[in-house]
Amino acid sequence: MVLGRIFSGLARTRERFASGLGRLLGINRQLDEDFLDELEEILYTADLGSTGTEIVDELKEAYRKKEISESAAVLPFLRSQLLDRLHGCEGTLAQAQSGPTVILVVGVNGSGKTTSIAKLAARLHKAGHKVILGAGDTFRAAAVEQLSLWADRLGIPIIKQDTGADPAAVAYDAVSAAVSRNVDYLILDTAGRLHTQKNLMAELAKVVRVLRKQIPDAPHETLQVLDATTGQNAIRQAKEFSQTAGVTGMILAKMDGTAKGGAVFGIRRELPLPVKFIGVGEGIEDMEPFAAEDFVDAILSFDGESAGKR
Repeated sequence: MVLGRIFSGLARTRERFASGLGRLLGINRQLDEDFLDELEEILYTADLGSTGTEIVDELKEAYRKKEISESAAVLPFLRSQLLDRLHGCEGTLAQAQSGPTVILVVGVNGSGKTTSIAKLAARLHKAGHKVILGAGDTFRAAAVEQLSLWADRLGIPIIKQDTGADPAAVAYDAVSAAVSRNVDYLILDTAGRLHTQKNLMAELAKVVRVLRKQIPDAPHETLQVLDATTGQNAIRQAKEFSQTAGVTGMILAKMDGTAKGGAVFGIRRELPLPVKFIGVGEGIEDMEPFAAEDFVDAILSFDGESAGKR
């Protein structure tokens, strides 16, 4: 059985995916070219894009070679192919050998960045770690205010300055506080938008330089938050940041609010970076470590049972 937050959080993607598959497979359809064309359309609507086309092409080849001859073999084949494409996608948070672990969080405005930071902080705090936040998105007053509210609710200290302050100055103060207070993790928010993309990336580079003056190997993680509801559009954002911000992993936010969870495969295809966490609900605890097998089984399940294992 596939249970828990990942299963419930991926309900909309599963409905899009499994309803189509259930309709296609539930009437004992003969495996033929028409069947395979319908399968490709189902995968496309779940936002798998070219990944879905590749999988169907491989299935067609297996069908022509008579390696697969009946529709009952399609789901196990599909499950295997999806898992293969997520190989190496999982990853745990890096941890500094000594002193605070610095996590830099990047992402465009509206991606769910601030909430994802709060969820990550809550998760680390609940695990018994000492955590401090840095409100480095100083160009957007709402970002500082929202992160401050979360810090108050969680009982986690936050380092901040007035709106419009230099983000690098906030970073400097936050690292100083993290070191002096002997915390385990510093999670530092960053600007989601400046006047130009060039300015934004220059600002991120400045923040990194400031961090490294105090902790030479910081940041230990640079996590990019992507809004899963944007589907394939999230890939463009991921590529832009990864090329200039040294992204080490991703957080896919708002997975519960989209039927486009298949975009994970497109992101993985374009960027071989680990997905560290996925957001599966609005609650503070609704963020889970990404597990490829759980993810695939959750979107291929009918009534909580893994369709690919039946």
